[in-house]
Amino acid sequence: MDSHEELRKLVSEHYARLASSGESYCSVAPSNCASRAGYDPAELAAIPREAIACSHGCGNPVAASGATPGETVLDLGCGAGIDLVLAARRVGGAGRVIGVDMTAAMVEAARANVRRSGLPNIEVLQGILEQLPVEGDSVDLVISNCVINLSPDRRRVFAEIARVLRPGGRMVVSDLVTSGLPAWIRNDPTLHASCVAGAATEEEFVSGLTAAGLSGAAVEERVYYDAAEIEARIAESLPGRAMQAAELARVLRDALWRARIVAHKPKH
Repeated sequence: MDSHEELRKLVSEHYARLASSGESYCSVAPSNCASRAGYDPAELAAIPREAIACSHGCGNPVAASGATPGETVLDLGCGAGIDLVLAARRVGGAGRVIGVDMTAAMVEAARANVRRSGLPNIEVLQGILEQLPVEGDSVDLVISNCVINLSPDRRRVFAEIARVLRPGGRMVVSDLVTSGLPAWIRNDPTLHASCVAGAATEEEFVSGLTAAGLSGAAVEERVYYDAAEIEARIAESLPGRAMQAAELARVLRDALWRARIVAHKPKH
């Protein structure tokens, strides 16, 4: 098994455990956690509570996506499906929403939440972001919520985004980014699974998307975390590292934040 496959296996097992337990990273009510990630309480009222309870995102890409009726939306790393339901409500019956996740337990959870939502225009597929099970030039909008940092090969993810987007299509993602991490964090596989060690810099995101053939790559929003928030997230997502959480929070406080990143595929 190569290093990429080993990392995918670790990440998939981590999220399979979370899906099976129905846990989020939040020590408070899941709806409060989702609200802090940028979801409107009115939006959450229409979402299956199981999707909210198993939400692991760091933002709300749908809110800033400009999704309109009739569009096709692809959610990379859809998890339990909170963004699938929100996007489906925006594109309506004439639109289509596709979710892709590599973890079988998350795919199962998402499909269950889609059934609970009663929305017929959502399809959930199992696959990896570096090789999406989606036709080229078929998607109007790509969204993702704190997942690209988990990929062992972002270059391939960016290339796949460019491949599946229709000319004129766009991408809106929320993800954790960094100003630079020490090697001992970068090389820690458990911190990778918790969305820390694999974070890219803003420059890496923008240059990678541009190299893939997308235009207008830019950071539209930044949200910074305080040390207490980072410490709580680490302690909750990695209970075995709780004793080290304060040290990690001190290092990450000024080096890790949430960004909304956009780009589009040229029309010609």
